Amino acid sequence: MSDQELTCRDCGQTFTFTAGEQEFYASKGLQAPQRCKDCRANRKTQRFATREMHDAVCANCGAACQVPFKPRSIEEGGKPILCNDCFKAQRAA
Repeated sequence: MSDQELTCRDCGQTFTFTAGEQEFYASKGLQAPQRCKDCRANRKTQRFATREMHDAVCANCGAACQVPFKPRSIEEGGKPILCNDCFKAQRAA
């Protein structure tokens, strides 16, 4: 497999889709990127900047936190909410 030159759908610049990246994308079942690295980063930043955050309380430590979804109580079918620190600790375990 050799490197491919692709054209960014946003800025029109060409960028290299390396053989290593192609293997990674294929292993994850992903299609080739349509945007260059800079445009992907800009798009990601814009998505998170406009995301509405909601106040919540961590079910593990009781700390106040914010989440990008409207929290529901467990009675309403919601799941326990974790702050960033507790989430990272749980994920690492």
